[in-house]
Amino acid sequence: MSDLIAKTGIDKRLAEIAGPVIEGMGFELVRLRLMSGKTRTLQIMAERPEGGIEIEDCARISTAVSASLDVEDPISDAYTLEVSSPGIDRPLTRLKDFDVWDGYEARLETEELIDGRRRFKGTLAGTEGDEVLIDIEQEGETVTIGLKFDWLSDAKLVLTDDLIAEMLRARKADGIFNEADFDEIDTGTDTASQQE
Repeated sequence: MSDLIAKTGIDKRLAEIAGPVIEGMGFELVRLRLMSGKTRTLQIMAERPEGGIEIEDCARISTAVSASLDVEDPISDAYTLEVSSPGIDRPLTRLKDFDVWDGYEARLETEELIDGRRRFKGTLAGTEGDEVLIDIEQEGETVTIGLKFDWLSDAKLVLTDDLIAEMLRARKADGIFNEADFDEIDTGTDTASQQE
């Protein structure tokens, strides 16, 4: 079974280099993408196994991954390395993510047409074996469908009030926010960026 952490050949090669470095620091690689543009950007999303990451962690990961990439030198052109949290409306890249976020709204996209469609929006209902379960509205009724994880090309949470409230509760429980902080919440991602 594959995952959605890295899609292209170069992304997979970069994940082979960055993944062990990130894991060795006690974090998990959530997603890696080398994006084109005027200057290429290597975007890495990481988090602790129990969830969450702080800006200082992103900076430490950026420094460590940058050193490994300098040794391996898999990217010939100049690029910017960006390490961030997955954010609130995070990508779902591993089968376990669908169990962790059971009960939350998500958008899933498949490589091939499944019953005449590629896009599915609904409430996650966990997993069963190698299938992702999602409750969708179909002809006025809610039905649970199963999509093989390997069929997915993209999956991410939908930003909803419930999701934001859960993130705030979790951060408060971790002692990251106090009551006064709830009035000025920035829902952007923590990011550490480094020019290569």
